[in-house]
Amino acid sequence: MRKTILITGATDGIGLNTAKRLAQLGHRVLLHGRSESKLRQARADIQEISNDESVQGYLADLSHLSQAERLAGDVVADHPNIDVLINNAGVFAVNESRTDDGLDVRFAVNTISPYILAKRLIPALGSDGRIVNVSSAAQAPVNLSALSGTGKLSDGDAYAQSKLALIMWTNQMAASLGTDGPMMVSVNPGSLLASKMVKRAFGIDGKDLSIGSDILVRAATSQEFDKASGRYYDNDSLRFGQPHHDALNDEKSAAVVQTMDVILDEILAASR
Repeated sequence: MRKTILITGATDGIGLNTAKRLAQLGHRVLLHGRSESKLRQARADIQEISNDESVQGYLADLSHLSQAERLAGDVVADHPNIDVLINNAGVFAVNESRTDDGLDVRFAVNTISPYILAKRLIPALGSDGRIVNVSSAAQAPVNLSALSGTGKLSDGDAYAQSKLALIMWTNQMAASLGTDGPMMVSVNPGSLLASKMVKRAFGIDGKDLSIGSDILVRAATSQEFDKASGRYYDNDSLRFGQPHHDALNDEKSAAVVQTMDVILDEILAASR
């Protein structure tokens, strides 16, 4: 059955590969990017390989929380019902670590904007939909002050904390919604894949991107993920596994969610 699938960070790397694979399988892909020219090129490429003129692109800089909220609104306005959200957009090393909202850009893009999209799109996804959150093998205990924008972290610490925080809110949201919400799973697509992020951060070519896109396609469409809500899939070990133990701690995970809700109340309320 043809699915409508929104993929963030879909103009290069794993996101673009995943979009191409899904389009070739006959699904309708909705592409997100922060560069207008790259988004236009990605849309044209996917239309060409899939012969599908319904491919749409959405422009948003997810380091700005108001743009994440606007993106969700634009998608729902065009598609009151969607089947899958793949939160793939992510950043690691950056020239400027502080966003206009006063947050660390890694937390803004990797953790909080995906949370906004999930919350806003759940009604459109319904109980039959799926949310696939792209995490990482790099996971570190979350400093709530850093999440709130206080203090400065190294690139590695900020990235690892943001990716664990992503898993933590995924688990909390999945548990709170139960069978009333979409299937929500966290996925490590594979370590050191040949993405722009890896090349910039580590100066290496990395492994085949299809390792990551293959598992994201499966998480979005295959029956093996039907009952994966609240679980973590580690593609390095090719199985469901245990994330960092903090993600299994309800109290710590609830604190992450509560901190993000305060951030949203403060920042999004001011932008409305």
